[in-house]
Amino acid sequence: MSTQQETFISHLIELRDRLIRALLALVIVFVCLMPWAGDIYDILAKPMMDTLPAGTNMIATGVVTPFFVPVKVTMMVAFVLCLPWVLYQAWAFIAPGLYAHEKRLALPLVAGSTLLFIAGMAFCYFFVFGMVFKFIAEFAPKSIVPAPDIEQYLSFVMSMFLAFGITFEVPVVVIVLAKAGIVSVAKLREARPYVIVGAFVVAAIVTPPDVVSQLMLAIPMCLLYELGIILANWMVKSAPAAAAAEADYVPPSIEDMDKELDRIEAGEGADKR
Repeated sequence: MSTQQETFISHLIELRDRLIRALLALVIVFVCLMPWAGDIYDILAKPMMDTLPAGTNMIATGVVTPFFVPVKVTMMVAFVLCLPWVLYQAWAFIAPGLYAHEKRLALPLVAGSTLLFIAGMAFCYFFVFGMVFKFIAEFAPKSIVPAPDIEQYLSFVMSMFLAFGITFEVPVVVIVLAKAGIVSVAKLREARPYVIVGAFVVAAIVTPPDVVSQLMLAIPMCLLYELGIILANWMVKSAPAAAAAEADYVPPSIEDMDKELDRIEAGEGADKR
């Protein structure tokens, strides 16, 4: 077996080990949380329950839905809790193949994107859900008694979490585009009107057909785009300074190296005498 094949197999073995460690941690956390699966779902359903009329509960139309929906929610919570460990396993696998400057850039981006995604989910849960559900409850006719299905509610919550989590990644995308030289900071500023229009279009597509949720998604997207421009401008400006510092180093010429060798040899000869 050639050295190249051995290296490829060793990478596959390491990848398998990293995946097993990540999955094992996920399973352990999930099993530990399972006794409180019902309570976890109640926490997730609290924004909806706070807006329902007194004495009204959510319903389950499926036979096994009351069991599987809390299990799915618990699995989602376990994954979020294990996310730092999962990302560490991914980082430990790819880090040896990166250059030093790539490591300096990749690690903050991975950590920042993770925190931003979780921040998007938190923003959606603590601010968006309450306002959206309250708006829908006030807009609904008095002759209707809302009783949401728990499976449909979970599907709605997951789609909203995903939409807001991805939206909060906008600064990371802007920084990567500017740092890679794909788009200049000036072009990013010029594209601001198009980004604003695009933010409202995306919000209209991925959110429910109500004004509140669309505004709650579009406005943070625009603000995060501005934040990305500010951070990208700062990083791009700091790059020439670092490059200039590296450029100040002038490698010695061949003549200088010969003179230095002669001086060293002369010093060694004097020491022998």
